Amino acid sequence: MNDGIELRPPQRADGMAVHRLIAQCPPLDPNSSYCNFLQCGHFAATSVAAERDGELVGFISGYRRPDAPQTLFIWQVAVSEAARGCGLASRMLHHIVDRHEDLTHMETTITPDNQASWALFERFAERREAPVEAAVWLDRERHFEGLHDSEELVCIGPFGALARN
Repeated sequence: MNDGIELRPPQRADGMAVHRLIAQCPPLDPNSSYCNFLQCGHFAATSVAAERDGELVGFISGYRRPDAPQTLFIWQVAVSEAARGCGLASRMLHHIVDRHEDLTHMETTITPDNQASWALFERFAERREAPVEAAVWLDRERHFEGLHDSEELVCIGPFGALARN
């Protein structure tokens, strides 16, 4: 796709730009800028930055689950308003997975009312020919004491040919 957007692993220096981008992308929960620097440094191999004309227009943070290293957990997906509507979030997800041949599964959490995220991950699963399962993982009352909507754990995989075996 020739939209001038370059996908690359984030660098520690991207931390503040990521912090500002996430602040502009409700309903994402903001993290401290320190956390964003850690995401860009420690988790660069399993994250992606999208840049156009020197400006950060997209970011996905993810990490391999320590207890299931073939599973990529997606922490946050952020796309600037100027870059929405062109499939950037989907491109970024596939970009991360394509960099790691040994990944077989993906997980994330999504609130029940976040239709954009549900659609993104359902399309990802369809393109990867992978089944999807979801169940409440963090309950609004039990875990968040009523201060945050419930989060459903979405499990995608195994990918492709693995799903047919």
